[in-house]
Amino acid sequence: MAEAADFPGTSPSPARRWLRRTAALLVGTPLLAGLLQAPAGPAHATVPSAAAEASGSTTVDVSLDALTPTLPGEDDTLTVSGTVTNNSRQPVTGAQVGLRVGPSFSGRSEIDRAAERRGFQPGSDGSEVGGKYVDKFDKLVPGVRQDFSIKVPVKALDLGSDGVYQLGVTLTGQTPAQGYPQVLGIERTFLPWQPGAAETKTKTAYLWPLISDTHLTAKTESDEQQTPVFKNDDLAEELAPGGRLQQLLALGSDLDVTWVIDPDLLATVEAMTKGYQIQNDDGKTTRTGKHQAVATEWLNDLEAAVKGKKIVALPFADPDLASLAHNGRAVSGSLSHLKDATEAGVRAVDTILHVKPSTDFAWPAEGAIDPSIVDVSTSAGAHTVIARSDSLRETSGLPYSPNAARPIGGGTTAVVADARLSTAFQGDMSEAENSTLAVQEFVAQSLMLNLQDPGRQRSVVVAPQRMPSASQAQTMAKALTALQGGQWSQPEDLTAAAKEKPDPRATTRVPSAGAYPTSLRRQELPQSAFESIRDTQGMLERFQVILTDEDRVVTPFGRAIDREMSTSWRGRPAEASTYRGSVESYLRELTEQVALINRSDAKLSGRSATIPVSVQNNLVQGVENLTLRLYSQNPTRLKIGDGQFEEHPVKIAGGHSQSVKFTTTANANGPVPVYAQLYTEDGQLYGDAVHFEVNATEVTPTVMLVIAGGLLLLVLAGFRMYTQRKRAARRLAEQDGQEDGPDGEAGTASGEDDPEQPSDPTPDTGPESTDPSETGERVDR
Repeated sequence: MAEAADFPGTSPSPARRWLRRTAALLVGTPLLAGLLQAPAGPAHATVPSAAAEASGSTTVDVSLDALTPTLPGEDDTLTVSGTVTNNSRQPVTGAQVGLRVGPSFSGRSEIDRAAERRGFQPGSDGSEVGGKYVDKFDKLVPGVRQDFSIKVPVKALDLGSDGVYQLGVTLTGQTPAQGYPQVLGIERTFLPWQPGAAETKTKTAYLWPLISDTHLTAKTESDEQQTPVFKNDDLAEELAPGGRLQQLLALGSDLDVTWVIDPDLLATVEAMTKGYQIQNDDGKTTRTGKHQAVATEWLNDLEAAVKGKKIVALPFADPDLASLAHNGRAVSGSLSHLKDATEAGVRAVDTILHVKPSTDFAWPAEGAIDPSIVDVSTSAGAHTVIARSDSLRETSGLPYSPNAARPIGGGTTAVVADARLSTAFQGDMSEAENSTLAVQEFVAQSLMLNLQDPGRQRSVVVAPQRMPSASQAQTMAKALTALQGGQWSQPEDLTAAAKEKPDPRATTRVPSAGAYPTSLRRQELPQSAFESIRDTQGMLERFQVILTDEDRVVTPFGRAIDREMSTSWRGRPAEASTYRGSVESYLRELTEQVALINRSDAKLSGRSATIPVSVQNNLVQGVENLTLRLYSQNPTRLKIGDGQFEEHPVKIAGGHSQSVKFTTTANANGPVPVYAQLYTEDGQLYGDAVHFEVNATEVTPTVMLVIAGGLLLLVLAGFRMYTQRKRAARRLAEQDGQEDGPDGEAGTASGEDDPEQPSDPTPDTGPESTDPSETGERVDR
């Protein structure tokens, strides 16, 4: 029952211990300042003397930088090395570094408490091995770091039965304040002792994550290959020798681990191999990336490393399940992205690595769960949720750590990772001391877990941080190498761990929403983020229906939307918002490449005419499934077609425009507002409308000129006819006068006997037309 308290918390990492020391120093500084500013009084009552400062078991900082071997055997020689630094203002004389072996621990909680202790505690820290197994210094000058190294046969440590022992490294010396030897500094670590093979070994499944930040923008070049555009060239640094991802791959290849891969990383690296552009600081121009070879080598090495092994594929871009559960469910369409991301992830892994991944696992951030997170995690087909023991806590008082797998209802299995082991390598592992202490504490906790119930074989899962640094990966690999070569642990893959028989006494109740850590909730994507994602998705769906080659747009933007929900945005709200804005802005920019061209007001030269409206397509691909409508806002005065509007289909090749003509009929003079609007085939508005006026005039100045000209022609034609008739009459009269007698008799008066008059000459102009103007007259623009 003593181990029941082990599960709720986790052991502090070496980095956290370092932070506590720093915090103590920072807290001490203002306290000292306060003492210096206290009212006047005896000097010894307000300001500690230099001699008094140079005393106590924290006077000298002892740094343990290396301990080999990590798991010593009976015939091994233990080598302990590091540095000592005198932090006081007085020298330390007669100094020596020695080793102290404390009693073995009886449980995992005791290891936690030992890691927390500061200062030397006689009795608890054991006696010095002594003899020749020390490293001596005549004097430690203040502020000067000095190296030490001690080699001691393991047999000289006089270790007893199997277990975990405290190993203390102490600095003993004299100060001016106290002229006798005393412990002035100590660093503690742990020495796992299991010289022979255990009767039963703990099965350990260690997750090895290959996950990165978002590196791709939504933009691609307009060439046939759609060359991708990267935010920066940081990924190349991670893939290069010594980089974070290169180290994870190289180290993991030599370990028996379960690869957990974000398919987005694979797709991004593959995009690099085909040539890529890098966005410049101005956000508009780009430059050519030059690390295709690095990306190709990394992908080839990864394919070789995972060949024949089981890997777990996360949904594409590793979506934040807790954010979806807490803030995204209220936004329509949010959960559908999870299923799409899962399917896209499978395709990416299969295509790039040529292996079939498992998609049966969901991994919420930090393994923290509540009922809503479980529901969302399993909504895309996963049946197993990777939780952690500081979330799904043991409440039944078990004296041992149960199997990781346990049913939590609804056909869902929780694989509960051990919190102590999973958080062992957080912090700055680039410091040799932090790395060494983390390795020793990890293997110590593993051995102690096995010793809780030596006759019961159990399965434990370790789920480290999602994106270990290069130094963290190196420390993890060192610990795993020691563990997998040890006497009490054997490797197991995650799929097998999920199928282990659950312990009937293990906790299966999912913690309530109120138990979800506040610190994690603060890091989540807000509801407004999912509303923005919904709007971008809606814009994409309206856009894709008009494209003749929609995959050129749907694929890059679909994956960009997946990246907007990534767990990697936790703790970076400003960057997340900027990325969402860039995706939406670029998509809007593309949709605006298909638009109506603004035009001026139109004038009808008559009662009816055709009005052209133009549509421009500046995309590199064609568009179709669009309809252009021209509306009259007063169909009584101006009809478009047969009524209020007329519509025509639009289909335009890339880089071209199309002019669409509409028939109009004016029933009254004066201006009438009209507007043109594009629609998708399902009746959705597309783009902005274009507004203008049509001014209908029965008789325009041009028409008046035409009519005046026609009247003038008629007048001239009439005058000509009149003059021609007068000339003809005169000629006829002259002829009649020549035919009369000498007496001048006139001819017969009767008109019936008159000779026939010549007919009127045919006019050389046609009659004036009174028919209305025909349609099809030119429209002024």
